[in-house]
Amino acid sequence: MESKSAEPRKVLVVGGGGREHALAWKIARSPLVSEVLCAPGNAGTRADGRNVAVAADDLDGIVRLAVEEECGLVVIGPEDPLCNGLADRLRARGLAVFGPNADGARLEGSKLFAKELLERHRIPTGAWRRFDRAGAAKSYLETLSVWPQVIKADGLAAGKGVFVCADVREACGVVDTLMEEKKLGAAGDQIVVEEFLVGQEVSVQAITDGRALLILEPVVDHKQVGEGDTGPNTGGMGIYSPVPFLTQRLMRQIEQRVMIPILHALRVEEIDYRGVLYAGLMVTEAGPRVLEFNCRFGDPETQATVRRLSSDLVPYLLAAAENRLGAEEPPEWDPRACIGVVAAAEGYPGPYRKGDPIRGLEEAGACEDVVVFHAGTRTEGDAAVTNGGRVLCVTALGDELEDARTLAYGAVDKIHWNGMFCRSDIGRPRRRGPIFDEGADDAVEVAHGGSVEPGEGADGAPIA
Repeated sequence: MESKSAEPRKVLVVGGGGREHALAWKIARSPLVSEVLCAPGNAGTRADGRNVAVAADDLDGIVRLAVEEECGLVVIGPEDPLCNGLADRLRARGLAVFGPNADGARLEGSKLFAKELLERHRIPTGAWRRFDRAGAAKSYLETLSVWPQVIKADGLAAGKGVFVCADVREACGVVDTLMEEKKLGAAGDQIVVEEFLVGQEVSVQAITDGRALLILEPVVDHKQVGEGDTGPNTGGMGIYSPVPFLTQRLMRQIEQRVMIPILHALRVEEIDYRGVLYAGLMVTEAGPRVLEFNCRFGDPETQATVRRLSSDLVPYLLAAAENRLGAEEPPEWDPRACIGVVAAAEGYPGPYRKGDPIRGLEEAGACEDVVVFHAGTRTEGDAAVTNGGRVLCVTALGDELEDARTLAYGAVDKIHWNGMFCRSDIGRPRRRGPIFDEGADDAVEVAHGGSVEPGEGADGAPIA
C-alpha cells in the first residue's frame, strides 16, 4: 500500500492539541515520512517531530511554513483554520492537503448549514427549528410540552455550544446567554432548537477523497464533565473502542443511512471534500440519528483510533489528498480494546488554571501498553506545564475493556499537578434509553475501514 511517491516526505501537522499529538505520533512511525513538523505543537509533540512556533490560526504563517519547508503533505487538525479556508489556500499553492476546503468545513462551522443539508438529502436527524431572534426562540420554547430540549449555537464554540435544557426556564436562560449576552460571540447569533434524542451516542469517522469512504473503527466519547455523564458538556473527558453495542446490523445501518448518503449529498452539492467526515450519532430505537457532523478528526477520539490502527495511517491520508482513496486496501486493526482517560485542569470547562508543573509523565509512559498524549501543555525549560483545560489523554490497550481501564487508570495515578482531575468511570457506559438488539447478523459482513463508493454498500449492493 504505497503512495504515488515512495520517497519519504515531510509532513506538517497543523494544531497543538491532543488530536495533533496523536496524529504526529502515528505519522512519525511511517516509513513514508522523513520528518514531522507540528505548528505549533505542544510539550508532547517534541518527542515525535519538530515544533514550529506558528499558530494554527495564522493562515499566512502556515502557508509560508509549508511552502518553505517543501512539505509533501499537510494534515490540518483543528476546525477553525479549516472553516477559515486554510485548505483552500494550501491547495492553491499546489500542496497535498488532508482536510476539506471552507465550503465543506461548513458541515461543522454552521449547525444550520448541516441541518439543512441533512434535511435536503433525507439523512436521519432530530427535529429542529432555527432562530435568529431571542424573543422568537423563547416564545417557541414556551409552547413546548416535551422536555428536555437541546439548544445549539450555530457557529464554532470549541465543543461548548450545545446545551441540554431540562425545562423552559433553563432553555430561555441559555437563549439569553447566547443571543443577548453573546457569551459565545458570533457563534450564538443564530441558534438551533432540537429535539432531545434518547439512545446510545457514538462517534463514527471516515476518511474520504470525495468519492470513496474508508470507515474507521467507531469510538464512544464521554462528553460531560461529571461522573455518570452529568454536568456541562466538554470537548471530551475520555473514550473507549471498540463499541460493544454496535452490532453488524447497526453498523450497516449507519453506513447505508448516514455515511454514504452524506458523501453523496456533498457530491450533489458540488463540494470537493477531502478529509474526515465525522458523524456524531445517537443510536435510537428507530435507528441511527445524526447529532452533528464535524469536518476533522475527533479529539479525543483520534487518540483511540491511532492506538488501535495497526496499519500505516499515512497512505490513507495521502490517498485522500490525492483523490485515489478507492485504490487502497482496508487497514488492519488491533483487536484489543482501548481506553483513553482525559486529565483536566481545575476549573475546566470553565476558566481553568495554567502553568502548573506536571509530574510523573515518564513513569506513566513507561507502563505496559500505555501512551500518554499531550493536549493543553507547553514547555518551560525541559519541563512540561499545563496550558489548557484538557491537559493529557492517557491511553491503554488491553484484551478487554476492563483490562484497558485498569492499565489506563494505573498510569493516571502516576501523574500529578495542582488541580488535576479526571472522571473515574471512563469505559463504563451509562445506558440511557432502550436495550438494543445485540444478536449477531451473520448475513451482513461490514468491513470496518473498507473503501466503498457512493451508491454501494460494503458488499457492493446498491443503496436504494
